[in-house]
Amino acid sequence: MVVQEEVLTADQNSWSAGRVARIVFMLVIALMFAIPIIGFIAMAFRNQDGVAAGSGGFLGLGGVSWSNAVDSWNELMKFGPGGGGVFARWMMNSIVVAVSSSALAIVAALPAGYALAQLRFRARKGLLMATLLAMVMPNTVLVIPIFLEVNAAGAVGELWPVAILMGFFPFGVYLSYIHFMTTMPSEIVEAARIDGLGEIAIFVRIALPISKQAVALVAFFSFVASWTNFFLPLALLTSSQDNKLISIGIQELIGASPLFNATVAAGLDVKLYMPQLALATFLSMIPLLIMFLGAQRYLVRGQTMGSVKG
Repeated sequence: MVVQEEVLTADQNSWSAGRVARIVFMLVIALMFAIPIIGFIAMAFRNQDGVAAGSGGFLGLGGVSWSNAVDSWNELMKFGPGGGGVFARWMMNSIVVAVSSSALAIVAALPAGYALAQLRFRARKGLLMATLLAMVMPNTVLVIPIFLEVNAAGAVGELWPVAILMGFFPFGVYLSYIHFMTTMPSEIVEAARIDGLGEIAIFVRIALPISKQAVALVAFFSFVASWTNFFLPLALLTSSQDNKLISIGIQELIGASPLFNATVAAGLDVKLYMPQLALATFLSMIPLLIMFLGAQRYLVRGQTMGSVKG
């Protein structure tokens, strides 16, 4: 037995040619993704003169400094009417809309998911199919009817309709449904009903305390969906610069750059080049990175959601 254990340990610790090849292959793939990201982030800390001269080396790390990022930020903040500052306004608008829609998604998705998973009523299967259909329906199909409804309410150009519309998140309902199906045995629900608890009391006293994972997943995916949504803000928030979101603001910055649209940029006092555009894009990614880091452990656990029913 001792000899066999030593042989197994030696086999596990040996670096075979196949294992080395797999590690090298994964490192190459990782570098293929990492090099453009490093170069992109480094671009935000460079100046336009160095970029135009082609200096900076292979990864663009030459000429990187904090002062260049400060200068790019100052130029970025000058963009817009009335002395600029619209970029910071766009970021704040996106944070408000994304946080509000995520909170609304949680409030709407958890009870709906619980009802679909634990209650038995006649329209249950139909509602579940409608939820799945809404999940796979392209957002572009819904933009025109949604615009007509918001326009009829006289709310085009305001933030609150966008936050409410993004708060109804079918994927969050499906995540909650899977969560309550796999983590909440029906025996517990039946025992609570026998003890005289109503459905609302069961949901509040039993279902919610075991829903931290579902809350984190719904919050993360709804936040990402709201932050990256382009067509709905484009249709509803184009009438005012102050009410735009960062998703369409980045597109406007690119369209006003001499690198992409010299005709439009010719009439602007502020000229945005690659360092300023890279900085704006990098800053717009920070809230998503924060949400990802905060929900990371729940995302890893969520990969196995639905595989085993407790």
